[in-house]
Amino acid sequence: MMRVLGMISGTSHDGIDVAVVEFSERDGVLSGRVLHDATTSYAPALRERLIAALPPAQTTLAEICELDTLIGQAFAEAALAARDAVGGVDAVTSHGQTVYHWVDGAHALGTLQIGQPAWIAERLGVPVVSDVRIRDIVAGGHGAPLVSFLDELLLRGRSGVSAALNLGGISNMTVVGEGSLVAYDIGPANALVDAVVVDEALNDLGYDDDARIASGGTVDDELLALLLSDPYYALTAPKSTGKEHFHLAYVRDAETRLGRSLAVADLVRTLTELTVQSVARDVRSAGIGFLAVSGGGCRNPLILDGLRAALPDVEVVLADELGAPADSKEAIAFALIGWCTLHGIPATVPGGTGARAPRILGTITPGDGALVLPKPVDGLRSLVLEAGR
Repeated sequence: MMRVLGMISGTSHDGIDVAVVEFSERDGVLSGRVLHDATTSYAPALRERLIAALPPAQTTLAEICELDTLIGQAFAEAALAARDAVGGVDAVTSHGQTVYHWVDGAHALGTLQIGQPAWIAERLGVPVVSDVRIRDIVAGGHGAPLVSFLDELLLRGRSGVSAALNLGGISNMTVVGEGSLVAYDIGPANALVDAVVVDEALNDLGYDDDARIASGGTVDDELLALLLSDPYYALTAPKSTGKEHFHLAYVRDAETRLGRSLAVADLVRTLTELTVQSVARDVRSAGIGFLAVSGGGCRNPLILDGLRAALPDVEVVLADELGAPADSKEAIAFALIGWCTLHGIPATVPGGTGARAPRILGTITPGDGALVLPKPVDGLRSLVLEAGR
């Protein structure tokens, strides 16, 4: 039995999601009890510095070094609180904060996550698995969406075509059919809305809480059609993207090409509908019958209700029905990846990332004393998740 703390700050870069999962394995069957999950918001000043450093803005190596330390310290404090909440953990997996994902056409060439893991190892005294995306990229994959490994285990055995959709800053989806899997980044989920909310100082949160802003606007069909014509959507999966592509300047450029600016509520409403339509289009084309949704976007009623209205023949549920709380599924996925790394198990699905073959992911920072790894496990046949509080 091993308790692993999974941690991630996603492409919405608003805080740190954590989940503590107690894993036990027998004959390739892995059971996981979710003992604790929580979100710790970044301090406002730290979030402002992070946003200011992200593409397409220019930054300095000094700023990246300082952010690497400050975010590492923030992760360490969040890890300490989670450890104390459950009385101890055996290991940590820290995804850190993505600040750049280098994609050239259909190929990912590099990725950078910051949040120095040594701060976590020093604070908790246990091994920390980090830098989990790059090995998949070196093997020809996109390094994303890594949650496809968890999705495949949770959706395996369902009849027909099922999918798991995550709505963070970027929307990504894992599609599982009988004997097949594909996973990829669809496009923006919350990224563009968040960028406008921050730029216009519409609230102190940095996102459209409960779709309050969008609900006061109307969809501009002309702008929506222009946005949906982005060539990224036509690329074949697997593919990946990020805020290097979908950012505030992208929105302003779209308004320029449109030849007019929108009232801010109409703009936010249109960008929200972009998420609904880009996702629904892919769900229909894949013939999906069951869709489990997670991530911050699933708490936006215009998005969730919009998907259900656009997909009347699809069962749209929250990921909780698979045993993975919708708000912490990615943190659970990284806890699983860390467990696999420590047990010598590749934690990628080539159909999900485009890699040549599965790879054991990450780098391990030792805790206190010698690094002692558990006995390797040959592989996993299934995973069962349950709440264990």
